[in-house]
Amino acid sequence: MNKELEHQFVINLEKHQNIAHKICRIYTNDQDSHNDLFQEITIQLWKAYPKFRGEAKFSTWMYRVALNTAITLYRKKKRSIKTQDYDNFHFKIKAEEYDDEAEQHLKLMYGAIKQLNDIDKALVFLYLEDKNYAEISETLGITEVNARVKMNRVKTKLKNIINP
Repeated sequence: MNKELEHQFVINLEKHQNIAHKICRIYTNDQDSHNDLFQEITIQLWKAYPKFRGEAKFSTWMYRVALNTAITLYRKKKRSIKTQDYDNFHFKIKAEEYDDEAEQHLKLMYGAIKQLNDIDKALVFLYLEDKNYAEISETLGITEVNARVKMNRVKTKLKNIINP
């Protein structure tokens, strides 16, 4: 990659890195996993950047690469054995005792979103980012009508998860 392309990549990544962080928050449960996923997304963006043609906005392209990376790693992780460090678990409980009500609602929502399948998570993420259905459909590679129908179904799923 030439210096000009590298410079453009760094500027775009710095400008839109919050996209990757938000995706990491949806697909991970702890800071180490968040950092690992963020690093992997950055690597995949770097590898794919020379192929970025500019037909879509950089942010739209970044959403697609970042979501695909997160979904791929999430699926691989689901096949592995899950373990939990007791000390880490104990620490999380203590931290939650001091959160305010708004933070509790946010955690409840993120917990509900984490129970969704990969595509539904991506759909909710883009919806919460105030993307219109045309942008959502372009990013996910589905029709606009399909995006609307899926979003209505996901809203129902989330309501049922939060208030069974």
